[in-house]
Amino acid sequence: MNMILKQLQQQRILPVIQLEDLKGAEPLAEILITHGFPIIEITLRSDVSLAAIERIKKRYPQSILSAGTVLTPTQVDSARKAGAEFVISPGFNPVTFKHALQSNMFMVPGVNSPSDIEQAFYHGASVMKFFPAEASGGVNMLKSLTGPYQRIHLIPTGGINPDNLASYLQIPQVIACGGTWLAPLDSLNKGQWKIIEEKVKVTRNLIDSL
Repeated sequence: MNMILKQLQQQRILPVIQLEDLKGAEPLAEILITHGFPIIEITLRSDVSLAAIERIKKRYPQSILSAGTVLTPTQVDSARKAGAEFVISPGFNPVTFKHALQSNMFMVPGVNSPSDIEQAFYHGASVMKFFPAEASGGVNMLKSLTGPYQRIHLIPTGGINPDNLASYLQIPQVIACGGTWLAPLDSLNKGQWKIIEEKVKVTRNLIDSL
């Protein structure tokens, strides 16, 4: 997992994707990988999510896939079977986290308070998802949290966009930001690949300029 974390730190953005139409899985993956985003999170928010992970991994074996919105031990197992290499949750559930740990599946739990961080850290988490980032206080909250908790690594997600991205990435503990803006659900459902690719290109250029 250390190699994936290093790659994610270089990628700086973790595309967070909600797919409702399985036909969009491969075209989307093609765009993301072409523009330097092979590490992709597919959220388990639809009936086709696991099938999408399986399809992308089969077509693009160089991709590194995460299952997001993982809430239960069963979903951890299903994500692994589909081809996910790590899983992410919106909050910290010690039962699910322990199951992932025992299954040798790397899990990034969600936190947004000192108590969350201490619980996750106590159970062995080293990388955490700060969620929902903007609604939880944004950059100012993160700077406050990383004062006493300097050893953690964070992936802020939720409300982040090209306008505030740089301020998050400047925080030393932030290894990457969740990018929900790269492929909006409406554009995905309508197959607007040129619009999505333009958003991906703009983000790629922004990261390269930082």
